[in-house]
Amino acid sequence: MKQCWRWFGPDDPISLPELHQVGVEGIVTALHGLQPGEIWNKSVILERQESLRANGFEWDVVESLPVSEAIKTQRPEAKSHIEAYKASLQNLAELGIETVCYNFMPILDWTRTELRAQQFHGGAAMSFDLVDFAVFDLFILKRSSAPSDYPSAVCHEAEKRFSEMSDTAKTTLQHNIIAGLPGANDAWDIEDVHGLLATYKDITAERLRSNLIDFLAEVAPVAQSLGMRLCCHPDDPPFSLLGLPRIMSSTDDYAAVLDAVDLDANGATLCTGSLGVNSGFDGPEFVRRLGPRIHFAHLRNTTSSSSLDPNRPNFFEAPHLGGDTDMVGTVQALMAEQAQRKASGRKDWQIPMRPDHGQELLHDCGGHSTPGYPLLGRMRGLAELRGVMATCGNSN
Repeated sequence: MKQCWRWFGPDDPISLPELHQVGVEGIVTALHGLQPGEIWNKSVILERQESLRANGFEWDVVESLPVSEAIKTQRPEAKSHIEAYKASLQNLAELGIETVCYNFMPILDWTRTELRAQQFHGGAAMSFDLVDFAVFDLFILKRSSAPSDYPSAVCHEAEKRFSEMSDTAKTTLQHNIIAGLPGANDAWDIEDVHGLLATYKDITAERLRSNLIDFLAEVAPVAQSLGMRLCCHPDDPPFSLLGLPRIMSSTDDYAAVLDAVDLDANGATLCTGSLGVNSGFDGPEFVRRLGPRIHFAHLRNTTSSSSLDPNRPNFFEAPHLGGDTDMVGTVQALMAEQAQRKASGRKDWQIPMRPDHGQELLHDCGGHSTPGYPLLGRMRGLAELRGVMATCGNSN
């Protein structure tokens, strides 16, 4: 697999020249300053592409070309946003960028309640605690239907915990949950979240899945004609939050969407960490079942523990080879899939991967790195994954 790295552009605290020392082979990035629904113009794409090339890298994967909330809910602006999406694909393709990752998660991107949870070894990791999330939902956001979304034991414990929290702790919790990706939702406040939630009032899981299929029916044929690959990232975490539907949380979810728009361009981002929070997830089986349509892999791990709701566990970001997911088996299955592609003459036989997230270790600790994207934690993960790939007989 091609060993890639997520880079957040010129403001990323990790510089491109440093990544040569890590052994990075390609870059995953996006134009983070543009809003969903805007066209990615060729001049702006080329500027980023040329900056990467000046430092010895290619732009291998776009992550993400965001799908607007209007598209997800099919509001009136959806049509113009889809046309902008198609234009962006065209511009990317003309500059030789062929793989585009996106997600269809309502409102929030990945959700964590703590960005730097202390670990036994002295480092830190992102984590999710259901009671902490309920504190936000019930007593900070004050969502009217929230009490009915939790078992009574969760509501009781959340009330107790909220009463004991300082104002600073409440503000930090709100920031952690709304933060999403670096720079994504910094301007959002509680009123913004309420406004967005109102747009999902009548959106069931069935309707959201139908909206995703409608979106793909429009854009996947364009991607196919351009020789591009679209790959949907799973829900993170893979269960409902804020009463919002989740539709890409299991292997079966992926199979349904890939079958509904049965084009090679319509593919999957296999994120072992997001899907792995679901106790029933089997990484090697995902690859065996959907392998030809996997266009990108996020390899990370999580360790889950029981919460007061059996369907929504607590979890933290574990070392890449140390969590609940069978990472070795998953990598072996991906390498076998890649070998089959190469033997059959597929042009896109090599699967781009990246070590997703990572624990904060050594000098990354103390707030010196972007939460979830430290240098040393991902460097350790990439080294471990590289070792697993080497045991398969070919490090590429």
